[in-house]
Amino acid sequence: MSRVKSLVARANQKFTIQWAAIFLASATLLSSLLGLYRDRYLNGLYFDTYKTGLDAYTYAFTIPDFMFYILVSGALSVTFIPIFNKRLATGNKKSAWELSTSMINFMALVTMIASILIMIFAEQLVRLIGPGLDESGHGLAVSMMRVIAINPFLFAIATVIASIQQAVGRFTFYTLAPMIYNIGIIIGAMYFTDGITIFGYEIFSGGIMGVALGVALGSVMQLIVSTIGLIGLGFDYRFKIYWKNKGFRRTIRILPARSIDQALDYIVGMVELNLASHMAAGVARAYQQVLTLYMMPVNLIGVAISTAAFPTMTEHLARDRYDLFRAELRRIIRVILWIMLPVVVITYFARGYVVSFIKNGGNELMAGLMGIFVIAILFRAVYQIAARGFYAQQDTKTPMYVSIFSIGLNVVLAVWFTSSLKLGPAGLALAQSIMAMIEVFILLTLLHIRLPTGLFDKEWFMAVGRMLAAAVITAFAAYGLVLILQLQSDDLNLASTLPKFSFITFASSIVYLGLSHLFKLSEARPVVRKISSLVFAKKFR
Repeated sequence: MSRVKSLVARANQKFTIQWAAIFLASATLLSSLLGLYRDRYLNGLYFDTYKTGLDAYTYAFTIPDFMFYILVSGALSVTFIPIFNKRLATGNKKSAWELSTSMINFMALVTMIASILIMIFAEQLVRLIGPGLDESGHGLAVSMMRVIAINPFLFAIATVIASIQQAVGRFTFYTLAPMIYNIGIIIGAMYFTDGITIFGYEIFSGGIMGVALGVALGSVMQLIVSTIGLIGLGFDYRFKIYWKNKGFRRTIRILPARSIDQALDYIVGMVELNLASHMAAGVARAYQQVLTLYMMPVNLIGVAISTAAFPTMTEHLARDRYDLFRAELRRIIRVILWIMLPVVVITYFARGYVVSFIKNGGNELMAGLMGIFVIAILFRAVYQIAARGFYAQQDTKTPMYVSIFSIGLNVVLAVWFTSSLKLGPAGLALAQSIMAMIEVFILLTLLHIRLPTGLFDKEWFMAVGRMLAAAVITAFAAYGLVLILQLQSDDLNLASTLPKFSFITFASSIVYLGLSHLFKLSEARPVVRKISSLVFAKKFR
């Protein structure tokens, strides 16, 4: 046992912010690639032959995911971590562990009730979010939802455990857990869809319901991996809720504002699915797949960098160093913008390739939606750090109020674009992109007003201007490369599409990096220096 603890402790070492961001981005990329493989496999099985089944699978996730996001998810991490960190920073480990164990037990209790209610009222819930589903799609969605309803309960426990590890800068098992979850779903798609037989007795006949069983398996596996990450941290678990713990009471008090913020954000998705259920079969699945694709760079860059920087930002404020907090926040926003701009450019011009990774041979509807969502990609990535600028100050209400306005606008625009202007699924994507842009603008403006010396200065705006200039020139290069390496009708596998897309991405990125260096952007210096040391290493030996 001591040897196992030693191995886990070695694997779960604390990283610096830079290495934590790199590790989180790499792990998020791997997890996203597993998710892409999962969706590509499912689309290959059912998209052209059983669109109704894939739509039902999409709707089955909606309410369980909603309950998880409203009760736990990011709400917990941004409210729990600052309070937990403050106790550790002051040496009050006893209070910190009481807070942690209380949150595990409290969240488990609340989400267990939620999971049971979802199972009981699944039929009515599916009718609410997918009124346009036909009878077979409705029945299948209800059955799948009752299986997937276990997710909020298992995810809640795993998320508290993951937040503890994130708070102390231990990211190894924190990042492994989502990968394991995807592996569980892949197992379900590959094996459970063919049926399950034990000792010659068929206990499950197979079909797309096997994927739902894989979801449940992935949730269990994720919880196990997350729990292993606690080894060596000194966590003292008790089957008890310490109601008198001030940190716990503080967390519970500020949790609702962030939870409502999360819920409002997710309500947009439910409204979109409600509207999509009245469109052609497969539209809901196609729209959800594009959401998955556009969130990949957001999670890979925006979430990964913001998550890595968040503990340090909270530490600066815990020591009342608003100057360091301001400098760190401004630097991270610049880094995210610098990285995201070429991503947006490449994604727009090579969107046919991007969609082909999730649907073999590509899909015209998905590609069109992807072209609209590039606006949201940029602003949703910046949103991650903008919102955390408030959460680090233990202010969850301001982002909530901004979300109420932004999401209300999104819903109004979505209904108007689809019902009155008849834009179909494109109207849904356009409404969300407009909302993402307005929400970030408001949050950054409020941050600039709130901080004593402001957030932005002339140098920052000039640097962003140079980034935009580099991105515009890169757009011409990316467009030219896509014209030369067009997606052909016979490009039906990764072996033919991946090399072309990789070359377009590589060449466009080199152009952007060279322009950034020419425009004297500080973000480019360490990258150029590293490349130079690798390229010219042998020459200077």
